[in-house]
Order: sequence, then C-alpha cells, then structure tokens
Amino acid sequence: MPDTATPVLIIDDEAHLRITAGQTLDLAGYTPEAFDSAEAALATLAPDFPGVIVSDIRMPGMDGMTLLREVRSRDPDLPVILVTGHGDISTAVEAMREGAWDFLEKPFAGDRLVEMVRRGIEKRRLSLENRRLKAELDAQQSAPGPRLVGRTQAMQHLASMIQRISQVETDVLLYGETGVGKDLVARSLHERSSRGGQPFVAINCGAIPESIIESELFGHEKGAFTGAMERRIGKFEHANDGTVFLDEIESMPLALQVKLLRVLQERFVERLGANEPIPLNIRVIAATKADLKAAAEDGRFREDLYYRLNVVTLPIPSLRERREDIPLLFQHFAVVAANRSGLEAPPLTATDISVLLAHDWPGNVRELRNLAERFVLLGAAYDYRLDALLEGADVGASELALPQQVELFEKSLISQSLASHRGRIHDICVHLGLPRKTLYDKLKKYALKPEDYRQAAHD
Repeated sequence: MPDTATPVLIIDDEAHLRITAGQTLDLAGYTPEAFDSAEAALATLAPDFPGVIVSDIRMPGMDGMTLLREVRSRDPDLPVILVTGHGDISTAVEAMREGAWDFLEKPFAGDRLVEMVRRGIEKRRLSLENRRLKAELDAQQSAPGPRLVGRTQAMQHLASMIQRISQVETDVLLYGETGVGKDLVARSLHERSSRGGQPFVAINCGAIPESIIESELFGHEKGAFTGAMERRIGKFEHANDGTVFLDEIESMPLALQVKLLRVLQERFVERLGANEPIPLNIRVIAATKADLKAAAEDGRFREDLYYRLNVVTLPIPSLRERREDIPLLFQHFAVVAANRSGLEAPPLTATDISVLLAHDWPGNVRELRNLAERFVLLGAAYDYRLDALLEGADVGASELALPQQVELFEKSLISQSLASHRGRIHDICVHLGLPRKTLYDKLKKYALKPEDYRQAAHD
C-alpha cells in the first residue's frame, strides 16, 4: 500500500502535464506537489526529503539536467526521475550517467509512472533508514562504553544496573548463556567507570593451556622454570589501575583457583620465581555460562572462590528473553556490516521479522550478528531470504504459543514503524494501515510511547 504521507514533486512548465501526472499519482495513493519551475521546487526541498522528484528535462530557466546536478550536490541519495522527449535517447543516457534514478519517455503510461515512483520511494525509504541508523551508530561510537542495543524491559534494567555498578568499586560476576554479550557488558562496566582510561585486560580461562596459565596470569622471573629466558609481566600486573576480565571462569583449573582467591582477597600478586609481592589496584569482572553454585556443590568449582566472586552478580538476558529486540538488533548489526563492507543494508520485510522472531537463537546475539553479516554480504545470492541464510535451521521452532508469537510480531512491527517515522502518529497510521484509535489502543497494550522514539531521533 502506498504511503500517502510521502510527497512526490512534479516539475513541468506545461500545466496539463503537471495536472495529468498529479492526478495519476493522487489516484494511486501518493501526495503530488506540482511546480512550474525547478527553482520553485528547489526552494521547498528540505533535508531528508522523504519522497522522489519527477521532472521534465526541457524547461525555461533551470532545465532538468541542471536540477539533477543541484539535487545530487545536496543529497546524492534522493531519486530523481527525468522525463525526456520522444526519441531523445542520448539525453536519457546522459541523465543516467549523471545519476538520475530513472527516466520516462513522452508519452508515458500512468501505470509506468506509478511503478517508477513506487520503486523510487522504496529506495528513498531504505536510504533514509540506513542514514538514520548510521547516524545513530556514529553517536553510539562517540559515547562512553560499548553500545547495548534494545528497548525491552530486560535491556533497560540491564543498562540501569550497568550504570549503577560501574560507579562502584566492587568485583562483578556476569552470568549468561553463550553469545549473550558478556564481554560487551564487561567492557561497558569498565569504560563507564573511573578506570575507563586504564587497561582492560580480557582473559579467556578456557583458552589458555593449563601448563602456562599461571605464568600468563601472574608472570614469571627469568629462570623461574625451564624456558623462562626473561622476565614476563603477567596479565594481572599489566592491568594495574584498570580492569581484569576473566571470561569462562568455570574453566579455570581447581589448583589455580586457590591462587586466584588469594589475589582477589589480598590484592597482591607474586611472579613465579619471585618472593616480592606486587600490590594490585584492579577491578575483577568474571563471566560464566555455568551455574557456579551448583558447580561448587559438585566439587567442580571452589566454594570459597564462588562466594568471593559473588559480591554482585549481573545476569545477562538471552535473546529468547527479549525477542522484541531481535529486529532492532538485526538492523543494527546489518548497518555495521554495511558500513564495513561498503554495501547497503536491505530493509527487513514482514516475512523477515516473522522468521527472526520464530527462531530460537541458541547462539544468541553472536548468532544474530553473524546472520546480519551474511544478509548484507550474501543476501542477493539467496534472493534476500533470511530463512535460507539461517543454514537450514528450523525457523518454525519456538517455545512460544501462536498467540504470543502473533503479539510479538505485531509489537515488533509497530516498534519498527515508530523508529522509522520517529514517533509521528499520522505517518505510522498510514504506514501500518491502522485507524488512529486502533494504533493508540495497541500502543497502550504494548506500553510503547511515541515520545521515546521522538527523543531518540534527537539524541
């Protein structure tokens, strides 16, 4: 269904052609605005104009080619459709080389004009959405700490806890499934704290061989063991005044857990082969995907270390616990991938959103990010089908009953429209094909506030 809030500028010095084109687009559901000169149309052209321009080439004063160059100098992504005279192929070729979106040859059929405008508006919508997301991404990158994307209550609570905990000098235990972003939360805690300008040292306890992990963490002196040819500063000492992030803490060998407990309690470290303790001023953030309390009860993890780490525990929600954030997250990752690759992030269709919401996401955010990157890089080869890019996963499998899936889908579509139209109620009603009262009822039902999206557009 055409978006009746989207304007189409019609520029022609002949009144009957302006009227005919305007009536055709009006009947098709668009909002035509007619001008008898390019100069008059340009005077009304605002930044981020959401529509397209249809202009005759041969006009007194500023002609269509000059208009095209002026529009592209202002906004190279704004589609301009030029109308050429019969048989004027050379002019049409030149127009396409200059960056025209397409051209129409007089006389043209009304349905051809409507189809060309429809495609141009879809292209414009995509360009503006990517522009908005890129601007949001730039703003996020300039803000302190990594970006936590999400509008669900679970993510709002997590963001609030991160802000609160980051200001307190205490060790933290992060708990969550594989791929939920524990490393991102750890960096966010560090960069928002008073230690933000100091080292952040990440250690994957499950990736370092047990034979060298003690040397990696605590360092060693020259000659401390066979092969120790020179002094080595350990990770803890290197992180002095900053933060140590111990990922997969459940994988740390039991023998080393005793020494880690001592470091956490005394804030001193001794290099292997040395007798002098080195004082540490560090914050320790540990992360685990396992239930450490259960592991301690089973003898797989030291109980005293568990209680020492468990000063503040911060659970990280899985994607299943915040399904409504999935389309927003996907778009975020798609824009990041598009920026990195120089490609354009395709828009999400209603079918795409349905696929995203139905999948169970065992790999959580990491799996979603990988899919978004494949969507940008390989989507054309798969005809932009998300279900095909999910590599044969059972996209229909879901723990949610059908009514819950329908509600999630509806809420996600409304949230997407709120973001795309920056909280403008009229535009959202048109885009979704809903009466104003119905939209307000659904906003109330899903606790969605248009002012939040208007504010986000200005931040």
